Amino acid sequence: MSKIAVFLAPGFEEIEALTSVDYLRRAGEDVVTVSVPGVDSSEITSVVPGAHGISVVTDQVLKDFADESEESLPDAVFFPGGLPGATNLAACEYLIDLIQFMEESGKLVAAMCASPAIVLSKSGVLAGRKWTCYPKMNENLSEYCGSAEKAAELTKGSSVVEDVPFVFDKNVLTGRGPGTAEQFAMEFVRILAGEATAKKVHDGSCQR
Repeated sequence: MSKIAVFLAPGFEEIEALTSVDYLRRAGEDVVTVSVPGVDSSEITSVVPGAHGISVVTDQVLKDFADESEESLPDAVFFPGGLPGATNLAACEYLIDLIQFMEESGKLVAAMCASPAIVLSKSGVLAGRKWTCYPKMNENLSEYCGSAEKAAELTKGSSVVEDVPFVFDKNVLTGRGPGTAEQFAMEFVRILAGEATAKKVHDGSCQR
């Protein structure tokens, strides 16, 4: 069983977050949802409002997760998109450091929609990899990374793949947007739980 941490900040894309949480739990994986404060907010709460008015009560708040993960990293982390959800995630320096630690340890880093461009680019894990994101968001990397020079450095050797539901390159899984949430989630399951479990989840949930 793998442990997966799913980080939710105010304005997260609900369908992206909850589809992966649901399918990973159907697959028997240990999924913990973690609340992340908004930009410049010190509020500690487990209730996180989504981008479309759906609030979610998370399993943990970020401080508690950070204290626990000092002992051991999760097997995977996931950053759903949505605005300003992705912007709130990217503003959390702890998460940027965590992504880098996950990368160095060869563990799975997953993000979709706005988060590959806004969050992962800032961490440097996209360098040398193929990836995807919400259409056109890859054109604003200089804004997300702080400058054109910094963006070029942090994403050196990377390439964006368009019009695909997801891209898995080495240990980084990226997805395109809300409409690809199911395909992305099932690839997440396949990577962590294997083909047989993925087929069981697929068939049991009456997927297309």
